[in-house]
Amino acid sequence: MKKINLLFLIFIVVNGFSQEEIDTTKVFKKRVLETIEINLLSSYYSQDGNNASVTGGIGSEKLLDNTPTINIAIPLNEDDVLTIDAGISAYTSASSGNLDPFDKIGEGLYKNVASPWVESSGASNADIWVSGNVSYSHSSDDRDKIWGVNANMAIEYDYSSIGFGGNYTQYFNEKNTSFGMKASVFLDRWKPETPIELRNGGRQSRYLTNTDFFDESGVAINKNDPNAWRPFQNELVTSNNRNSYTLSFSFSQILSRNSEIAMTFDLASQQGWLSNPMQRVYFKDKPNFYVGNSNSISQYGESSTSDVFHLADDIERLPDNRLKLPIGVKFNYYINEYLVAKTSLRYYADNWGLTSQTVQLTLPIKISRKFTLTPSYRFYNQTAADHFAEYDENLSTQTYYTSDFDLSGFTANQYSLGIRYSDILSDFNIWKFELKNIELKYSYYDRSNGLHANIITFSTKFALDNIYFFK
Repeated sequence: MKKINLLFLIFIVVNGFSQEEIDTTKVFKKRVLETIEINLLSSYYSQDGNNASVTGGIGSEKLLDNTPTINIAIPLNEDDVLTIDAGISAYTSASSGNLDPFDKIGEGLYKNVASPWVESSGASNADIWVSGNVSYSHSSDDRDKIWGVNANMAIEYDYSSIGFGGNYTQYFNEKNTSFGMKASVFLDRWKPETPIELRNGGRQSRYLTNTDFFDESGVAINKNDPNAWRPFQNELVTSNNRNSYTLSFSFSQILSRNSEIAMTFDLASQQGWLSNPMQRVYFKDKPNFYVGNSNSISQYGESSTSDVFHLADDIERLPDNRLKLPIGVKFNYYINEYLVAKTSLRYYADNWGLTSQTVQLTLPIKISRKFTLTPSYRFYNQTAADHFAEYDENLSTQTYYTSDFDLSGFTANQYSLGIRYSDILSDFNIWKFELKNIELKYSYYDRSNGLHANIITFSTKFALDNIYFFK
């Protein structure tokens, strides 16, 4: 009886399979992204220096910035991922506040204190920058091809930007070799803010209308004299558009079990109003005029000066096109299970005469199964742009001029140390959130021209366990 039952069971099973068509072509595919991932980032940045561009190349560069950011990656299916980024940057800037350095204390009343070295409470002293980006990527069935598109926007009180782009990556040689290309376009628009004394010849400022102007000797001048101070050009901003176009290429090759090399090449073009209308320029071949305490004029360049201000000759003016050519090489070497050496070299040149070289070394050190210590050092060297000159050193006969020390020649060193916790087995959970990693990093940045900065970044990544927006 048992033999009959067994034969009957086999018959039923075989017959059942024969009645249903079996799809032998269907192959299981692992998702590109298994579940929703959320990455929370925050950075704190503080800097100080003595070459503020808003006040013509001298003055306090004190700036504080806090930037929280969220990144959400959503698997739409096995092949497609949607990524959403949003960030807010809230900053205060001593130099930006000096667009209008004459602090109001009442209707028509001003403190007789204005200096590049004194932080003004002007409207541009603080601002909030908001940005958002949405990107979509698709991977082929064999995972050898990835293409994607993205769109983004950013806005602050005097500037707005929209952008879009696309990218494509191809893997060869069993994924040991890859080639990628990316294109992006940014369409930006200024809402020009210019120094108060240059707006309509200073007549927009009640303080400037009602105060005396002094020459370099501290002698009050006749404002109606033909040789008295007045803006060098009446027309300040001729365009409020700035467009940027970038085409990037990348190539990577695994050289051995322990080493990998990658190369990048970018071609970037900018067109439109590329000057910053907030930044003052002073001419060496023009007489200087001041407002405030005439007794302090002789000490104007000293950081202790707090009650005299140099009236600007003009705003920064730069060519309406810029071509940038950065080239980079990265080489990573796996030394052992505890240490990896990551190195990078980068060369940059543009048609403004600026060139730079960057060298960076990062050494992730695995100190335990879950903790990694990451010391890093970055060296940067830059030559000055053709149109740069320091405070009161530009000439009015030039077509283009700037005293922005970001375009000056300098060297910089950055020292960083980070610690990363990776929860490999997702031991830590909050409801449906599985912790992936936490990272804290501190960096100190130091320029040869006196600018220095402290940067603290914090990031943490979570995965939403078994939660999908799309099946």
